[in-house]
Amino acid sequence: MIQLVILSGKGGAGKTSLTAAFAHLANKDPRIPSVVFADADVDASNLELVLDPHKLESREFRGGQFAVIDPEACLGCGECETVCRFDAILREGECCRVDPIACDGCAACFYQCPNDAIQMRSQVVGEWHLSDSAFGPLYHADLQPAQENSGKLVSTVKQHARKLAEEEEYDLLLVDGPPGIGCPVISAVSGADLALIAAEPSLSGIHDMRRALETAHHFGIQTLVCINKADIYPAGSAEIASFCREREIEILGTIPFDEMVIEAMTQGQPVTRYQPEAPASRALQEIWDRVVNHLLNMNN
Repeated sequence: MIQLVILSGKGGAGKTSLTAAFAHLANKDPRIPSVVFADADVDASNLELVLDPHKLESREFRGGQFAVIDPEACLGCGECETVCRFDAILREGECCRVDPIACDGCAACFYQCPNDAIQMRSQVVGEWHLSDSAFGPLYHADLQPAQENSGKLVSTVKQHARKLAEEEEYDLLLVDGPPGIGCPVISAVSGADLALIAAEPSLSGIHDMRRALETAHHFGIQTLVCINKADIYPAGSAEIASFCREREIEILGTIPFDEMVIEAMTQGQPVTRYQPEAPASRALQEIWDRVVNHLLNMNN
């Protein structure tokens, strides 16, 4: 089983549209008979919108902890208030209580309390799901607004997807990664065999593509690039090509700006399924064929 992760340096570069197209193309490609999908963009999970999934299983995800003060055991000494750096301890008469929104879960108050009146409790910060999509099993998740630990939730999604892929001998684990270079991205690329970066020829897109490449290279992952909306800013596309050529990074292809992609997404379908003969669909088919060649070479 090979892990392919799709990345982008910034949101809106076309990463999920690319992954959805690959899901459709893989489903009808005899060279890759079986694929498991994982949406690792848990902060804004939307791959499910174009894979038409039916949820089979949902589980709570518990993230960080928060402090809770037992009012009957609280002495009102204020030691917890003294050590709290987040102003999460509030006075209520002779006792104290914790504002759960302000609490960072550092547990300083827990260790400082002289009467063991404080407990640390875990909290539900999201859910992860296993769904049966139109193209194969899909693991995805929802992180609640303003919650942290998205990197841990990404790891949970990937671990379950990889376990299924290994146990049932799937050929490919295809991961729709989060944008950027933070903890969720590190969790998404962990264990990956190949990374494909969707680059956008804009000033910020080029800058963020470079950072995404640096992240993948730091972890020793073979990296490929494709350029989305390449014809909108040809000078930017040429800059990406030059940058990759100097560093011997292969560019698999370019995808033109195509309004059919927008129309397909509004209909909840990969563009390669919605309109196979659209310019973007033909470009995506060529890129997929080159990706498959890399995957097959890895198996040899």
